[in-house]
Amino acid sequence: MPTFSAPDGTRLAYRTYGDGDPLLCIPGGPADSRYLGDLGGLSAHRRLIVLDLRGTGRSAVPEDAATYRCDRLVDDVEALRRHLGLSRTDLLGHSAGANIAVRYAARHPESVSRMALITPSARAVGIDVTGAERRELAALRSGEPWFPAAFAALEAITRGTGADWAAVDPFFYGRWDEAAREHHAASRPDNPDAVAHFGAAGAFDPAATRAALAVFGAPVLLLAGQVDLNSPPRSAAAFAGLFPDATLVVQEGAGHYPWVDDAARFTETVSAFLG
Repeated sequence: MPTFSAPDGTRLAYRTYGDGDPLLCIPGGPADSRYLGDLGGLSAHRRLIVLDLRGTGRSAVPEDAATYRCDRLVDDVEALRRHLGLSRTDLLGHSAGANIAVRYAARHPESVSRMALITPSARAVGIDVTGAERRELAALRSGEPWFPAAFAALEAITRGTGADWAAVDPFFYGRWDEAAREHHAASRPDNPDAVAHFGAAGAFDPAATRAALAVFGAPVLLLAGQVDLNSPPRSAAAFAGLFPDATLVVQEGAGHYPWVDDAARFTETVSAFLG
Protein backbone atom coordinates (compact mmCIF):
# COMPACT_ATOMS: atom_id res chain seq x y z
CA MET A 1 0.00 0.00 0.00
CA PRO A 2 1.49 3.39 -0.97
CA THR A 3 2.18 5.97 1.73
CA PHE A 4 3.03 9.64 2.07
CA SER A 5 3.99 12.03 4.85
CA ALA A 6 1.46 14.36 6.50
CA PRO A 7 2.58 17.91 7.42
CA ASP A 8 3.30 16.80 11.01
CA GLY A 9 5.34 13.81 9.84
CA THR A 10 2.66 11.16 10.43
CA ARG A 11 2.91 8.41 7.80
CA LEU A 12 -0.41 8.00 6.00
CA ALA A 13 -1.53 5.26 3.63
CA TYR A 14 -3.94 5.14 0.72
CA ARG A 15 -5.45 2.49 -1.53
CA THR A 16 -5.93 2.65 -5.28
CA TYR A 17 -8.53 0.90 -7.42
CA GLY A 18 -8.96 1.01 -11.18
CA ASP A 19 -7.54 3.29 -13.85
CA GLY A 20 -8.36 6.59 -15.49
CA ASP A 21 -8.82 10.06 -14.09
CA PRO A 22 -8.27 10.18 -10.31
CA LEU A 23 -11.05 10.52 -7.76
CA LEU A 24 -9.80 11.26 -4.25
CA CYS A 25 -12.07 9.47 -1.74
CA ILE A 26 -12.46 10.31 1.96
CA PRO A 27 -14.04 7.66 4.20
CA GLY A 28 -16.33 8.25 7.14
CA GLY A 29 -16.09 6.85 10.62
CA PRO A 30 -13.29 7.66 11.19
CA ALA A 31 -12.86 4.03 10.11
CA ASP A 32 -10.57 1.84 8.05
CA SER A 33 -11.27 2.80 4.43
CA ARG A 34 -11.58 -0.85 3.42
CA TYR A 35 -15.34 -0.58 4.00
CA LEU A 36 -15.56 1.62 0.88
CA GLY A 37 -13.98 -1.08 -1.28
CA ASP A 38 -14.11 0.09 -4.89
CA LEU A 39 -17.49 1.73 -4.25
CA GLY A 40 -19.57 -0.89 -5.95
CA GLY A 41 -17.52 -0.93 -9.14
CA LEU A 42 -16.96 2.80 -9.53
CA SER A 43 -13.33 1.88 -10.23
CA ALA A 44 -14.45 0.77 -13.71
CA HIS A 45 -15.01 4.47 -14.47
CA ARG A 46 -12.33 6.27 -12.42
CA ARG A 47 -9.08 5.62 -10.59
CA LEU A 48 -10.10 5.67 -6.95
CA ILE A 49 -7.53 7.00 -4.50
CA VAL A 50 -8.89 6.12 -1.06
CA LEU A 51 -7.25 7.71 1.97
CA ASP A 52 -6.81 5.85 5.24
CA LEU A 53 -7.40 8.65 7.76
CA ARG A 54 -4.70 8.97 10.40
CA GLY A 55 -4.92 6.32 13.07
CA THR A 56 -7.11 4.07 10.90
CA GLY A 57 -6.37 1.25 8.47
CA ARG A 58 -2.69 1.24 7.66
CA SER A 59 -2.07 4.89 8.47
CA ALA A 60 0.05 5.61 11.52
CA VAL A 61 -1.27 6.84 14.85
CA PRO A 62 -0.23 10.49 15.31
CA GLU A 63 1.75 11.72 18.30
CA ASP A 64 -0.81 14.47 18.93
CA ALA A 65 -4.38 13.19 19.33
CA ALA A 66 -5.70 16.69 18.63
CA THR A 67 -4.79 16.17 14.96
CA TYR A 68 -7.74 13.77 14.67
CA ARG A 69 -10.00 16.84 14.64
CA CYS A 70 -12.01 17.27 11.42
CA ASP A 71 -10.52 20.64 10.47
CA ARG A 72 -6.99 19.31 11.04
CA LEU A 73 -7.65 16.34 8.73
CA VAL A 74 -8.04 18.81 5.86
CA ASP A 75 -4.24 19.20 5.92
CA ASP A 76 -3.85 15.46 5.28
CA VAL A 77 -6.10 15.63 2.20
CA GLU A 78 -4.10 18.55 0.85
CA ALA A 79 -0.84 16.69 1.51
CA LEU A 80 -2.18 13.72 -0.47
CA ARG A 81 -3.18 15.95 -3.39
CA ARG A 82 0.30 17.44 -3.47
CA HIS A 83 1.91 14.00 -3.13
CA LEU A 84 -0.04 12.83 -6.18
CA GLY A 85 0.98 15.90 -8.16
CA LEU A 86 -2.60 16.92 -8.93
CA SER A 87 -3.26 20.58 -9.64
CA ARG A 88 -7.01 19.95 -9.25
CA THR A 89 -8.93 16.86 -8.26
CA ASP A 90 -12.42 15.42 -8.12
CA LEU A 91 -13.33 14.71 -4.50
CA LEU A 92 -15.71 12.21 -2.90
CA GLY A 93 -16.63 12.12 0.78
CA HIS A 94 -18.83 9.54 2.49
CA SER A 95 -20.73 10.11 5.73
CA ALA A 96 -18.44 11.89 8.23
CA GLY A 97 -15.89 12.16 5.43
CA ALA A 98 -18.23 14.68 3.78
CA ASN A 99 -17.42 17.05 6.64
CA ILE A 100 -13.73 16.81 5.78
CA ALA A 101 -14.53 17.24 2.08
CA VAL A 102 -16.54 20.44 2.51
CA ARG A 103 -14.01 21.91 4.92
CA TYR A 104 -11.37 21.11 2.30
CA ALA A 105 -13.46 22.73 -0.44
CA ALA A 106 -13.95 25.82 1.72
CA ARG A 107 -10.21 26.15 2.33
CA HIS A 108 -8.93 25.04 -1.10
CA PRO A 109 -11.71 25.78 -3.63
CA GLU A 110 -9.22 26.17 -6.45
CA SER A 111 -8.10 22.56 -6.01
CA VAL A 112 -11.53 20.92 -6.47
CA SER A 113 -12.99 20.20 -9.92
CA ARG A 114 -16.12 18.33 -8.79
CA MET A 115 -17.30 17.07 -5.43
CA ALA A 116 -19.57 14.11 -4.61
CA LEU A 117 -20.99 13.88 -1.09
CA ILE A 118 -22.42 10.43 -0.42
CA THR A 119 -25.01 10.08 2.38
CA PRO A 120 -23.26 13.06 3.95
CA SER A 121 -23.04 14.04 7.57
CA ALA A 122 -23.73 17.78 7.76
CA ARG A 123 -22.15 18.72 11.09
CA ALA A 124 -19.66 20.98 9.33
CA VAL A 125 -22.49 23.20 8.11
CA GLY A 126 -24.64 23.01 11.23
CA ILE A 127 -27.54 20.94 9.88
CA ASP A 128 -28.98 18.78 12.63
CA VAL A 129 -31.23 15.73 12.36
CA THR A 130 -33.90 15.41 15.05
CA GLY A 131 -34.90 12.21 16.78
CA ALA A 132 -38.44 12.68 15.49
CA GLU A 133 -37.15 12.85 11.91
CA ARG A 134 -35.20 9.61 12.37
CA ARG A 135 -38.23 7.84 13.88
CA GLU A 136 -40.49 9.04 11.06
CA LEU A 137 -38.09 7.69 8.45
CA ALA A 138 -37.62 4.43 10.37
CA ALA A 139 -41.37 3.82 10.29
CA LEU A 140 -41.07 3.20 6.54
CA ARG A 141 -39.41 -0.12 7.42
CA SER A 142 -42.27 -1.38 9.59
CA GLY A 143 -42.78 -4.44 7.41
CA GLU A 144 -39.31 -5.83 8.10
CA PRO A 145 -39.07 -8.83 10.48
CA TRP A 146 -36.38 -7.10 12.54
CA PHE A 147 -38.36 -3.84 12.86
CA PRO A 148 -40.02 -4.17 16.30
CA ALA A 149 -36.79 -4.67 18.25
CA ALA A 150 -34.82 -2.19 16.11
CA PHE A 151 -37.48 0.53 16.39
CA ALA A 152 -37.78 0.09 20.15
CA ALA A 153 -34.02 0.57 20.46
CA LEU A 154 -34.15 3.61 18.15
CA GLU A 155 -36.92 5.20 20.19
CA ALA A 156 -34.90 4.75 23.38
CA ILE A 157 -31.74 6.17 21.78
CA THR A 158 -33.44 9.21 20.25
CA ARG A 159 -35.29 9.97 23.48
CA GLY A 160 -32.13 9.65 25.55
CA THR A 161 -33.20 6.59 27.52
CA GLY A 162 -31.16 3.86 25.79
CA ALA A 163 -27.90 3.08 24.05
CA ASP A 164 -28.36 -0.25 22.28
CA TRP A 165 -26.72 0.90 19.05
CA ALA A 166 -26.20 -2.63 17.72
CA ALA A 167 -29.96 -3.17 17.65
CA VAL A 168 -30.47 -0.35 15.13
CA ASP A 169 -27.85 -1.62 12.67
CA PRO A 170 -30.46 -2.88 10.17
CA PHE A 171 -31.69 0.68 9.61
CA PHE A 172 -28.40 1.55 7.92
CA TYR A 173 -29.00 -0.73 4.94
CA GLY A 174 -31.73 -1.08 2.36
CA ARG A 175 -31.57 -4.88 2.86
CA TRP A 176 -30.40 -6.42 6.12
CA ASP A 177 -28.98 -9.59 4.60
CA GLU A 178 -25.72 -11.48 5.05
CA ALA A 179 -23.82 -9.13 2.73
CA ALA A 180 -25.00 -6.15 4.75
CA ARG A 181 -24.00 -7.80 8.03
CA GLU A 182 -20.51 -8.54 6.72
CA HIS A 183 -20.12 -5.02 5.39
CA HIS A 184 -21.30 -3.48 8.63
CA ALA A 185 -18.73 -5.46 10.61
CA ALA A 186 -15.97 -4.08 8.37
CA SER A 187 -17.20 -0.48 8.63
CA ARG A 188 -17.05 -0.10 12.40
CA PRO A 189 -14.48 2.40 13.73
CA ASP A 190 -11.82 0.72 15.86
CA ASN A 191 -9.86 3.75 17.09
CA PRO A 192 -11.83 5.40 19.92
CA ASP A 193 -9.41 8.34 20.11
CA ALA A 194 -9.98 9.17 16.44
CA VAL A 195 -13.74 9.07 16.98
CA ALA A 196 -13.63 11.10 20.20
CA HIS A 197 -11.48 13.90 18.79
CA PHE A 198 -13.05 14.14 15.30
CA GLY A 199 -15.76 16.56 16.42
CA ALA A 200 -13.93 18.18 19.35
CA ALA A 201 -14.25 21.89 20.07
CA GLY A 202 -13.01 23.87 17.08
CA ALA A 203 -13.56 21.06 14.57
CA PHE A 204 -16.45 22.87 12.92
CA ASP A 205 -17.22 26.50 12.05
CA PRO A 206 -20.63 26.27 10.37
CA ALA A 207 -21.06 29.97 9.63
CA ALA A 208 -17.66 30.31 7.95
CA THR A 209 -18.07 27.04 6.05
CA ARG A 210 -21.52 28.03 4.80
CA ALA A 211 -20.17 31.39 3.61
CA ALA A 212 -17.36 29.68 1.70
CA LEU A 213 -19.68 27.13 0.11
CA ALA A 214 -22.06 29.89 -1.01
CA VAL A 215 -19.39 31.02 -3.49
CA PHE A 216 -17.96 27.58 -4.27
CA GLY A 217 -18.09 27.35 -8.05
CA ALA A 218 -17.52 23.65 -8.74
CA PRO A 219 -20.45 21.26 -9.37
CA VAL A 220 -21.52 19.20 -6.35
CA LEU A 221 -23.50 15.96 -6.15
CA LEU A 222 -25.32 15.06 -2.94
CA LEU A 223 -26.51 11.46 -2.97
CA ALA A 224 -28.89 10.44 -0.19
CA GLY A 225 -30.31 7.04 0.64
CA GLN A 226 -34.11 7.00 0.66
CA VAL A 227 -34.24 5.19 4.03
CA ASP A 228 -30.97 6.41 5.57
CA LEU A 229 -31.52 7.37 9.21
CA ASN A 230 -27.99 8.69 9.60
CA SER A 231 -28.16 11.26 6.79
CA PRO A 232 -31.82 11.56 5.82
CA PRO A 233 -32.90 12.97 2.44
CA ARG A 234 -34.25 16.12 4.11
CA SER A 235 -30.87 17.01 5.59
CA ALA A 236 -29.17 16.26 2.25
CA ALA A 237 -31.65 18.58 0.51
CA ALA A 238 -30.89 21.37 2.99
CA PHE A 239 -27.18 20.71 2.48
CA ALA A 240 -27.59 20.94 -1.31
CA GLY A 241 -29.21 24.34 -0.90
CA LEU A 242 -25.94 25.77 0.41
CA PHE A 243 -24.15 25.41 -2.96
CA PRO A 244 -24.59 27.51 -6.12
CA ASP A 245 -24.35 24.41 -8.35
CA ALA A 246 -25.64 21.30 -6.59
CA THR A 247 -27.52 18.21 -7.73
CA LEU A 248 -29.48 16.17 -5.20
CA VAL A 249 -30.19 12.50 -5.94
CA VAL A 250 -32.16 10.25 -3.58
CA GLN A 251 -31.38 6.60 -4.33
CA GLU A 252 -34.55 4.57 -3.95
CA GLY A 253 -34.40 1.80 -1.36
CA ALA A 254 -30.91 2.70 -0.21
CA GLY A 255 -29.60 3.24 3.30
CA HIS A 256 -26.33 4.74 4.45
CA TYR A 257 -24.19 2.63 2.09
CA PRO A 258 -25.91 2.97 -1.32
CA TRP A 259 -23.18 1.14 -3.25
CA VAL A 260 -23.90 -1.94 -1.10
CA ASP A 261 -27.68 -1.73 -1.58
CA ASP A 262 -27.63 -1.22 -5.38
CA ALA A 263 -24.16 -0.99 -6.88
CA ALA A 264 -25.34 -0.53 -10.47
CA ARG A 265 -27.60 2.40 -9.69
CA PHE A 266 -24.99 4.01 -7.45
CA THR A 267 -22.14 3.77 -9.97
CA GLU A 268 -24.38 4.97 -12.80
CA THR A 269 -25.35 8.08 -10.83
CA VAL A 270 -21.88 8.97 -9.61
CA SER A 271 -20.04 8.21 -12.85
CA ALA A 272 -22.56 10.25 -14.85
CA PHE A 273 -22.00 13.21 -12.53
CA LEU A 274 -18.23 12.94 -12.69
CA GLY A 275 -18.33 12.71 -16.48
